[in-house]
Amino acid sequence: MNVIGKVTVLPQLPPAIGRLSELAYNLYWSWTPHAQALYQELDAEAWETYQHNPVRTLLEVSQERLTRAAANADYVARYERVMAEFDAYMTKRDTWASKNAADLAPVAYFSMEYGYHESLPIYSGGLGVLAGDHCKSASDLGLPFTAVGMLFHQGYFRQMFNKDGWQEEAYDELDLTTLPIRPALTADGEEARVSVQIGSRTVHIRVWELAVGRIKVLLLDANVPENSEEDRKLTARLYGGNQELRVQQYVLLGVAGIRALRLLNVPAGVYHMNEGHAALLGLERVREYVAGGLDFRAAVETVASSTLFTTHTPVPAGNDAFAYDLMDRYLGQWPGLLGAGRDDLYALARHEQFWDGHWVPTFSMTVFALNMSRAANGVSELHGEVSRDMWRFLYEGAEAGEVPIGHVTNGAHNLTFTSQPMRDLLGTVLPADWTERLEDEAMWEAVEQLTDTQLSDVQLEMKREMVTFVRRSLRNQMLRNGASAADVAATDTVLSENALTIGFARRFATYKRATLLFRDKARLSRIVNDPDRPVQFVFAGKAHPADNPGKAFIQEIYRVSQEPEFRGKIVILENYDMNVARHLVQGVDIWLNNPRRPLEASGTSGMKASFNGSPNFSILDGWWREGYDETNGWPIGEEREYSDLHVQDDADAYSMYGTLEGEIVPLYYGSGGQRSGWARTVRRAIQTVSPRFSMQRQVIDYVQKFYLPLTGRGAEVAAEGGKRAREIAAWKTWVRQQWPYTTLHATAHLPTTAKPGERVEVRASVNPAGIRPEELQVEAVLKRGDHVTRVPLAHDGDGKFSAQVPLDDSGLYSVGVRMVPEIEGLSNPLEAGLIKWA
Repeated sequence: MNVIGKVTVLPQLPPAIGRLSELAYNLYWSWTPHAQALYQELDAEAWETYQHNPVRTLLEVSQERLTRAAANADYVARYERVMAEFDAYMTKRDTWASKNAADLAPVAYFSMEYGYHESLPIYSGGLGVLAGDHCKSASDLGLPFTAVGMLFHQGYFRQMFNKDGWQEEAYDELDLTTLPIRPALTADGEEARVSVQIGSRTVHIRVWELAVGRIKVLLLDANVPENSEEDRKLTARLYGGNQELRVQQYVLLGVAGIRALRLLNVPAGVYHMNEGHAALLGLERVREYVAGGLDFRAAVETVASSTLFTTHTPVPAGNDAFAYDLMDRYLGQWPGLLGAGRDDLYALARHEQFWDGHWVPTFSMTVFALNMSRAANGVSELHGEVSRDMWRFLYEGAEAGEVPIGHVTNGAHNLTFTSQPMRDLLGTVLPADWTERLEDEAMWEAVEQLTDTQLSDVQLEMKREMVTFVRRSLRNQMLRNGASAADVAATDTVLSENALTIGFARRFATYKRATLLFRDKARLSRIVNDPDRPVQFVFAGKAHPADNPGKAFIQEIYRVSQEPEFRGKIVILENYDMNVARHLVQGVDIWLNNPRRPLEASGTSGMKASFNGSPNFSILDGWWREGYDETNGWPIGEEREYSDLHVQDDADAYSMYGTLEGEIVPLYYGSGGQRSGWARTVRRAIQTVSPRFSMQRQVIDYVQKFYLPLTGRGAEVAAEGGKRAREIAAWKTWVRQQWPYTTLHATAHLPTTAKPGERVEVRASVNPAGIRPEELQVEAVLKRGDHVTRVPLAHDGDGKFSAQVPLDDSGLYSVGVRMVPEIEGLSNPLEAGLIKWA
C-alpha cells in the first residue's frame, strides 16, 4: 500500500506491570540485565529477532501473555524490584557531581556516533561505544550533561560473510517508531524542528530525544518530507559516501546541533567535541556571539574559552581535511555571517598537505577543532605523546612535550559489559554501593576474597553461554549460504568449553593486524592441536565498506578457519556489534590485541574483558601500556617502535607464540599451585582494570581536568558582554602584528665542564617592538636527552634579561633562549602560537 505515515500503538499493560513501557524508553535497561530479563521473558523470540529492543518486544507480545505475566507473583516481584531500583537511580540527589562538582556548568557533548545498545545501530565501533559509555557514566555521576548526535536511519551496516568468507554489507532501514526514542518537543509542545543552510539549500532537521538514565541525547534527522530526496540521505548512513557528503554531515551535526540545543532551551556552558567531526559547532557559536555584538576575533576567543576537543586519531591521514573549493561550496556564506574574511576563517583550519605531487592548503577539521578550543586531549598517555608530536607544527619552535594537548585515558562502562553472574559474585565481597564507587581502587582489593572455585564457576558459566551463541551464529550463517547438512551439523561441535579460549574482536583496520597470529601457521597448529592443552580462538570485527585490505584480512581468517587442522578451533563471527562484543568479552579466557605500536590510540575492548576476569595478552600500546603491571596479563613484544614493519611483525609474532607456549598455556592448564596461579591472574585483572579503566574514572578525569576549568574560564571570558574576550583578541592581533619586528639575542657563559649543582649565567637582549616587557616571557631552555627544563629570565630593565641557571644533574646539556608572548588569563603559554629563539 501507499504508506503515508506510521504510529506506534503500545499494548494495554496490566496495572501490575504498567510501567514496563516507561522503562522501555530509558536506556537504563541497557546496563541492567534484570530489567532486560523482564522483556525477554514476555517473548524470547521477539527479543532475539528485534535485537533485544524492549519497545519492539512489547509491540509483539500478545495481550494474553501480558495478562499472564501480571498474574505471576514471581514476575511481578522482580518487576517491582527493578522499578524500585530505577526510581532510586532517577531520583538520587547526592550524586558524585553534587558532592564534588557543584559548580560545574552544563556540558554539551557532540559526537558523530553513539553506541548505546545493538537495538540502536548508530555506531560503527569503538569511538561510538566510547561516546555511549561516556553518556552512561555522566548519568551515573549526576553530571548536568546533554549529548548531541545524528539519527542514521540505515545505521552503519549489517555485516554478512558469503560462502567464500568475503564481507558483504546490507543496509536496513530503521523503523523509528519502534526504537526507544521519542520526538523532542518544544516548550509549546510542538515537535522540534531546526534548519541549516548547506550550500544553497535549506535543510530541515527533525530532533529526536533519547533518555539515557538521567541525561538526554538529541539526535538529528534529515529524513523528513520537507527535504529533497538527496538531502534526506544526509542522515542515511554513518561514514558512507564521499567527501562531499561528509562535509555536509559535519555542517549538520555542528550547526544544527547547536540550534537544537537553543530551540529546546537546553543550557550549556562547556562544549565537548568528541573527534573533529563535531568541529563546525564552532561556526554557529561564533555566529551567535557576532550577532550579539562581538567582532569575529573576540567571538572566537569566547567560544574557544569554553570548548574541549578530544582527538582519537594517531596518524595524520586519519584526520579529515578538505580542499578549499569543496569547503567554499558548503561554507561559502559563513564568512559573511561571521563578519570575517574567507582567509581569516580558513586560517583557523589551514593545514598544508602534499596532495597529487604538490603542497596545497587544506581545511583540516582537527586543526579547526584545536584552534576553536582552549583544551585538548588524546585518549591514552602514549596517544597524548603521539598527538603532541603530530600537531607540533602548529606551534613552530615548541618542544613536542609542551604542545597543549593533554590526555585522559579511555575507560568503559563497567555495568554495560560485566556479566550478571560476575556482578552477582562481586556483590558478595564488595560494599553495597560498589556500583557507585567503581573508580575506587582500594575498594577493589576485596576481590582477593573470591575463591578460585567461585571465579572458575562463573567464568565457565559465561563461556558455555558464549559457545552456545557462537554455534548458533555460525549455524545461521551456514544455512543462509546454503551449506551442506554435514557442515551445518558440524557447528554443534565448534569450540570446547574446556579449552583455553582467546578472543579478538575490533574494527578490521589493517594496522590492528588481525592476521598476525597466522604468521607461522605450523607453529600455531601445534599450539591449537595440543591434545592435552588445546587452545582455540574466536574472532569478530567489521571492515569499512571501502576497505578492501581490511576485508581481505577477514577473508584470510575465514579461510584458515576452514582448514582441517583449524576447523572448529578458530572461528570468525559475522555482524560484529555490541551483542557479539558482550558475549565475547564475557566468555573468553584471554583477550588478544596486537596493533602496530604506536597506532592504537587507546582501545577499550580489553578493558571490558578484564571486568569479567579475562586477562589481556596485548601489545604495549594504547591503554595496555598503562594497564599492564606484570601480574594482570601479558605483553606482546617490546615497548619500542620499528623502522621496518616486517621486522616488527616478525618480532611481535615470535613474542606472541613464545609467551603462549611458555607462560599462558602452562599456567591455564597447571594443577595445584599452578592452577591457583591462573586464578591469581584473573583476580588481578579484575582488581586492577575495573577501577582504573572504568568509564566513571574517565568522566571524573574529564570533569576535574577540563570541564571544571573550562566552566570558570568560559564564564570569565564571556562576562560583561565579552570584555575579556575583546581584550585577549585585541592583544593577540597586536602581538601577531608586531612579532616579526621583535628581536632576541642571547649569550651564555658556559664552562667546558661543570659539576652537578653549579649555575651558569644566561643573558638576553630584547627589542620588543612596542610589546610591553611584562608581556614577554624570556626563558632559558635546557635540554638533556629528552628532558627539558625552562628557567625564566628576570627583566633587568631596558630590554635586558638574565638568570643564573642551575645544572642540577650530570649529562650533556643543550642550552637555548627563547621568547613567547603571554598575558594573564591565557589557557596555556603557547596560546598565541608565537615563539622566537635567539
